[in-house]
Amino acid sequence: MTGLTADIVPSLQAMLQFGPVALATVVSVTPSGPRPVGTQMVVGALGIEGFLSGGCVEADVAGHAAACLEDGEPRQLVYGEGGPWPDIRLACGARLEVLVERIVPGDAAAQRLFELRRGRRLAYWTSDGVRRSCDETAAETAGGFVTVVYEPPPRLAVLGGDPVSLALCAMAVQAGFETLLVRPHGPRRPPPIAGVAYDHASPAQALAAFGLDRWTAVAACSHDDEIDHETLMAALSSEAGYVGVLGAKSRVGARIERLRSAGLDEPALARLRGPIGLDLGGKAPFEIALSVLADVTAHRFGRAPQFQ
Repeated sequence: MTGLTADIVPSLQAMLQFGPVALATVVSVTPSGPRPVGTQMVVGALGIEGFLSGGCVEADVAGHAAACLEDGEPRQLVYGEGGPWPDIRLACGARLEVLVERIVPGDAAAQRLFELRRGRRLAYWTSDGVRRSCDETAAETAGGFVTVVYEPPPRLAVLGGDPVSLALCAMAVQAGFETLLVRPHGPRRPPPIAGVAYDHASPAQALAAFGLDRWTAVAACSHDDEIDHETLMAALSSEAGYVGVLGAKSRVGARIERLRSAGLDEPALARLRGPIGLDLGGKAPFEIALSVLADVTAHRFGRAPQFQ
């Protein structure tokens, strides 16, 4: 279960409270490799978090990480072609290079990383295994350094209370999104979905409190014209990276005209995804939720939707 998330920052922060950790980073990989450059795994007192391949090298990397924790010396590991361990091969045939370094509690670069994470700002981590830095801009370096870009965790605000909204929240949490469910004037008690924040304030109030940045998606799924309109006005006027509305395609034109009359300009209106989600054909709550989450994910990684 240690490889279900690619974001190792929370684990790095938690483990550093108990002593030094070893941080393993993919610094080079051939195109057939399963994980990109910058992928990381952390080894410390609380165990192992993260994964670097499809399970081909993790155990061996963990052994080298333990040795790194003992002597403090960084390791440059090579697997596949040119590597010193002919019995360790990636099933995909890739060549993989991994840097293992020891991070101690109070490390300045790590503390800066955690500070930037708290502020939901980009962080550029640069290291050669001995010298490291972290800041909002990439450091200029010579050869031998690797730079990892940490984005804030993705977030999703769902406005609604129907089964689709609940299914979308449940699925988003499992996919690693910080998730907020908003039910204006709804019940005070949240639904029994672990990991979901809940607010029953108005859309404008709830979204303002949540904070909308470019790593945040907003899904208007209330089936209420007034609530959806207020949601879209707030979201399209913000930096939210994705804004979509659930409903019939035939209603999108009227929604846009109302938003335009309310003062939104054309660039803001062009950001609206409606109807929300990729057309996967399913109509059940989790099928629609899957289509919405797929659309949000495709948009997050700059991929054009495959279905309209």
